Amino acid sequence: MMRYFLPAFIGILTLGIWEIWVTLANIPPFVLPAPTSIFDALLENANTLFSALAVTLYITTLAFFWAVISGIALAVIFTRARIIEMAFYPYVVTLQVTPVVAIAPLILIWVGFGNVDRALILIAWIVAFFPMLTNTVQGLRATEASLHELMTLSRASWRQRLIYLELPAALPSILTGAKVSGGLALIGAVVAEFVAGSGTGTGLAWRIIEAGNRLEIATMFAALVLLSLLGIFIFYALSIVEWLALRRWHESFQPKST
Repeated sequence: MMRYFLPAFIGILTLGIWEIWVTLANIPPFVLPAPTSIFDALLENANTLFSALAVTLYITTLAFFWAVISGIALAVIFTRARIIEMAFYPYVVTLQVTPVVAIAPLILIWVGFGNVDRALILIAWIVAFFPMLTNTVQGLRATEASLHELMTLSRASWRQRLIYLELPAALPSILTGAKVSGGLALIGAVVAEFVAGSGTGTGLAWRIIEAGNRLEIATMFAALVLLSLLGIFIFYALSIVEWLALRRWHESFQPKST
């Protein structure tokens, strides 16, 4: 009970102090609005903000989906063919360490401003892809050698070894990578929407820019609240998937003996 009560208490206390401080210090709303003003702005702009939330969720979901598919597929290829990994892994790292803000305008130009959604998904995918790849590779290579020897004695093919041994053994690492990748997909979507600019972005990031240009700071905070809630939802949704997949057999979900 304390696990849920304490964070809720801290959050309510923080909001209360914030509300009182803004009121007593007479801080202008275009500098720092009170929580009640943010809530009012959320209600007043509910249609616009929630439609923008749907767009951001759409971009994030597709980017995350392709990050999972491509990350697992490339990890399987890397662990099956060492020479392919040696040839391409440096370029994967280069793509990851290159600031996405720097290459996003190029992606928008190459994809075309008539296909902005595809560009946004691609940019978000770049951000989310690397954790899936590295965690899956690590999980596939962490399979116990004795189990590999057993599969060899059973004359299992490489497909049988992959499906019945390596992928199940790598599942905890894959799900850990997915939790990281899900949050990064949202960050990538927001960055992509910022870069897309006026007339092309309809997600929450563009609503933040639009509200900032109009000095509607309460609306900016309302959009930020929705972004934070979306990120929390993604994290806990993936945590539930992890729990459902691992709770019956993985040691991290088993009760600890005292």
